[in-house]
Amino acid sequence: MFKNVMVYRIGEGFAPSLADVQAALEPVQFVECGASQEKSIGWVPPRGEAHGPLVESVAGQWILKLMIESKAVPGNVVRRKADERIAEIEAATGRKPGKKEKRDLMDDVLLSLLPQAFARQSSVIVWMDLENRRLVLNAGSQGKADEVMSALMNVLAGLSVSLIQTVTSPQAAMTQWLLAPTEDEWPADLTVERETVLKSTGEDAASVRFTRHHLANDDVRKHVMEGKLPTQLALSWDGRVAFVLTETLQLKKVQYLDGVMDESGTDKNEDRFDADVALSTGLLGPLIDSLIEALGGEMELGAAAADPALPNPIPKPVNSSAVSGTAAETADDEDPPF
Repeated sequence: MFKNVMVYRIGEGFAPSLADVQAALEPVQFVECGASQEKSIGWVPPRGEAHGPLVESVAGQWILKLMIESKAVPGNVVRRKADERIAEIEAATGRKPGKKEKRDLMDDVLLSLLPQAFARQSSVIVWMDLENRRLVLNAGSQGKADEVMSALMNVLAGLSVSLIQTVTSPQAAMTQWLLAPTEDEWPADLTVERETVLKSTGEDAASVRFTRHHLANDDVRKHVMEGKLPTQLALSWDGRVAFVLTETLQLKKVQYLDGVMDESGTDKNEDRFDADVALSTGLLGPLIDSLIEALGGEMELGAAAADPALPNPIPKPVNSSAVSGTAAETADDEDPPF
């Protein structure tokens, strides 16, 4: 249910009833894009049943689902068609269209091609934990998360949220864990796994990726001490959930480890929605608590994060990267996904 996790703190004073949320979502239910419409956003029943509730409550946890549909026409196709029309105007009138006329032609071409474009749909699960004043999104990017938050703010009066900030930044904590001399220095319930992305702070932005590589060794520590800091680190929690922690406190590639899904006790032929919600929220809630504790606790609004200094000064970064457990000296402009 949650492959990615972004965590927000719900502001004080927001305490709607389930009926209030249902009523607020009903006017903005999802409708597919019209023939000449580029994008459509709206709420759908999270259980997947037609005409079902737009907010489900399972063991006190509220689940919503935002559907996003968009159409895309390749830019080169629009430009080619527009150039054809411009050439026709020049041939018929002997004049060249101005900038505004060219922009209008581009818009006209786009509108004419949209009915032929394929629509793509994506959805985002929203988990509201009002007891702990926490809102969790199954969003893989900040852009998608911002879209969901905007949709929520537009319909839920009084809702205010902020991204959770910790006393120790995720990057500083991940750096400490990679520099730890033994695994005993890792936080309780969290285990450093075998993948990480390290990136230099210099202008060259050199990066190194280790995959299927034991990270508690001098080779990894050397890269860190040379100035490459972790932007992603694979972790597991309590032997039950594996995930990749990012420098912005996002959890990516969340997956439950062997045997965990059997804990739901639901027959495969039964509707698993309630069981999946209960299991996911029952695991991710304590995981988030443990992670925040490992990062020094939640920071008060307006306070500055306390990033502990590294044990030794960091020399000028060195260009390098690593693949499949081996390191090679090369620069990379982007962090490759695991």
